[in-house]
Amino acid sequence: MAGLWIFGYGSLIWDPGFAPTRQEPARLMGWQRRFCILSQHYRGTAEQPGLVLALDEAPGGYCDGLALAAPAGQEEAVLAGLRARELARPAYRELRVPLLLRGGRRVDAVTYVVNDAHDSYRLMPAEEQARTIARAAGEKGPNCDYLWNTAARLRELCIADPEIEALERAVRHLREPA
Repeated sequence: MAGLWIFGYGSLIWDPGFAPTRQEPARLMGWQRRFCILSQHYRGTAEQPGLVLALDEAPGGYCDGLALAAPAGQEEAVLAGLRARELARPAYRELRVPLLLRGGRRVDAVTYVVNDAHDSYRLMPAEEQARTIARAAGEKGPNCDYLWNTAARLRELCIADPEIEALERAVRHLREPA
């Protein structure tokens, strides 16, 4: 499996779980980054679920993220690690997708998209997303940290995402002391 690329759009852009040999901003057409999966372990609990990102199909839309190149000779191990992480529950599906790198080159990549038939799939208005993220915490910490890490890394990559930016402001406002 030579030349394995992974498309990251959420936690994979700030915590890929492997040491990429290259990282390049990339665009995936037909999909949108959304907080649409309830998290009852990593970023929430059964009593107070959090929300995590997924790619949700969006004809005519796109998602800007990060193409991550797996080290040569480690492709199978990288893929096994990602599958253990991303496919532990059937809330995600693995797809091979075409990416357009910022420099104009095209590559095929593996990414993880929402399984919209899974019971964790939830579309919520922005205000409800903010309230959910502001109060939830799970095994990997507060849900707001997941949002803030994603927003910060997108800024570092010069990737504008007005929805993430607005959600970040709303959650920070909700978490401010009264």
